[in-house]
Amino acid sequence: MTSPALNPAAFSNPSGVAAAIQSALSMLRPPPDLKPSEWAEMNLRIPEGNAKPGPYRIANAPYQREPMDMFVDPECHRATLMWGAQVGKTLTALVVQGYGIEMRPQSQMMMQPSQGDVQTWLETKFNPLVESSRTISRLVAKPRGRDGVNNQRMKSYPGGFMMMAWSGSPKTMRGRSAPLIVCDEVDGYERTEEGHPVGLLWQRSATFEDERFLLEISTPTLKGASYIEDMFEAGDQRRFHVACPHCHEHQCLKWSNVTWQGRRSTDVVDYEEDLHDEHKPDTAGYCCQGCGAVWSDGERMAAIRQAESVGAGWVASKPFNGHASYHLWEAYSLFRRLSGIVRDYLDKLRTDDIQTFVNVCLAQTYEIKGDRVDPTGLLSRGEVYPADAPMGVLYITAGVDMQSDRLELEIVGWGAGEESWSLGYQILHGDPMMDDVWQDLDDVLAGEFRHESGMRMRIQAACLDTGGTSGYTQRAYEYLKGRTGRRLFGIKGVGGWGRPVVEKGMKKQSGKRLRNVDLYLVGVDEAKLMTMRRLANEAPGPGYCHLPSDRYDLEGWARQVTAERLVVRYVKGQPVREWHKPDKARNEALDCRNYALAALKIMAPSFNRLAERLASYMARGGEGPTEPALRAENVEIPQMATPEPSKQTAPIRRPAQAGRPGVKKNWVTGWK
Repeated sequence: MTSPALNPAAFSNPSGVAAAIQSALSMLRPPPDLKPSEWAEMNLRIPEGNAKPGPYRIANAPYQREPMDMFVDPECHRATLMWGAQVGKTLTALVVQGYGIEMRPQSQMMMQPSQGDVQTWLETKFNPLVESSRTISRLVAKPRGRDGVNNQRMKSYPGGFMMMAWSGSPKTMRGRSAPLIVCDEVDGYERTEEGHPVGLLWQRSATFEDERFLLEISTPTLKGASYIEDMFEAGDQRRFHVACPHCHEHQCLKWSNVTWQGRRSTDVVDYEEDLHDEHKPDTAGYCCQGCGAVWSDGERMAAIRQAESVGAGWVASKPFNGHASYHLWEAYSLFRRLSGIVRDYLDKLRTDDIQTFVNVCLAQTYEIKGDRVDPTGLLSRGEVYPADAPMGVLYITAGVDMQSDRLELEIVGWGAGEESWSLGYQILHGDPMMDDVWQDLDDVLAGEFRHESGMRMRIQAACLDTGGTSGYTQRAYEYLKGRTGRRLFGIKGVGGWGRPVVEKGMKKQSGKRLRNVDLYLVGVDEAKLMTMRRLANEAPGPGYCHLPSDRYDLEGWARQVTAERLVVRYVKGQPVREWHKPDKARNEALDCRNYALAALKIMAPSFNRLAERLASYMARGGEGPTEPALRAENVEIPQMATPEPSKQTAPIRRPAQAGRPGVKKNWVTGWK
């Protein structure tokens, strides 16, 4: 607010004195009680280089009003903007920050993904805004001035300061807190050892209690790995509704309702239907979900401008709990025609870059199509086996995964061509630092199986994952020592393409007498690929995976074993293959299956010889050797060379767990 100037000549007469006094008193008036959106219209100018430079007008983006004003809502302490391009998400944040400088002075934290992003934001967004606004430029300290700080790490002003931070540098966050926090492009943040950067800043602002406010904005990225989508779903999920100019039904704009000549897809999930050359983008319009009328661009824009005045606007789908979350995509921009959006869509189709369109234009997460089996398809395979181990089973292995509070294991029967039968899945609850859970594991591994031929079988080899924290790893070594003769092997998963499924690793020493423990390395990337492709095999025979319908929670198992998918990312123009697991997914079942496979590869039994022995046993009418007939010979474990793994560039995104499958208890003894 500019102070009124006093005119000394006005004091030469009584009326002038009165006017001077009135002018002086006006300087003592408090600033007007403006909301952020009102303050923006009175004080902000959009710098040159933007779509519509000049004085800020909320009518050009009416959907920005409510998110801005949530800053002064005493009931709201967090706002999440999952917005696309061309809708002003950065400007919305700048208004909140400017309001926090002039109207409600307080300290602020501003976070970007990287230091370079901070510098770009200062040079292209914040500094031009300060320079174009008389009120803010008067308050923010001048560069190299003596009245405050103005650099790339901090901006000072009366009543507070703005500190800059970036996610890749924990030290820029450590020991800092402020009541107002703005986090830009949060899906680009690197997680630190201490946790997610936004969560760290939010936690450190707890001392401000009800005075704190967090604004987090971003376009989303990958399904299951998008922080902004998680936070949007944690809020009350607001979408901007408009009224149809024909039937007046209120509705939010959807990509599926955009129509043009040549469109064959129904939504973005079936975009491949639009891979043809018969499109006419200039015919694009919006089809009302109520009456089916097709709106022109002018009608769509008018509906957006008038939304709040007709009782539409932002509508939440969940109860408000202090966290307002907003979704908005490019069709709401009053500076974008639908024909332009359609052209962008078709361009991305031609260049095989549909993810960019989904993320940036639609403001939706992109679900990658990769090597993954549909878990629902596995459920239809459920069988009721005629015996503990069906006729095709010639060899049995187990894979054991160690967690901090339990052991999980799968028992797998193998036949010719490595056709497999899942014989059981068990969860052994207990602290691996204690003896009880290991005794339970001994009992399970000693279980007996009745083969369909009548023969008795046992688990002939097993692999135990020794990964994890050092304490648990050492405890696993202690369990393994002395059990190599029982063909129980310690393993450690290693990444990298080109590795064998299993290779001899190193010897680890454990116990007071420092007894050696053989450790095998499992090439997890190749093992997962082999397992996934076998699960995708729909014809019984070599490689096929048989699944039981009545021995454990098959649905839970299927979710876990298919939790990951092989995707291809491009890093510096080069394709990189990697396994992607959604943040909340669990994959212990996949690990157990791979470890059971590793046990088979270590022992390398001759299925032809085992089949001959089984045939001989059956020819004798079930008389003669039983379980030992199906054991592999006492072969020497081969020393496998460790090849150089293929060089892979680090992933460009953080991909960065579904419920564990429940299992019927005592399934081993229950089969007798």
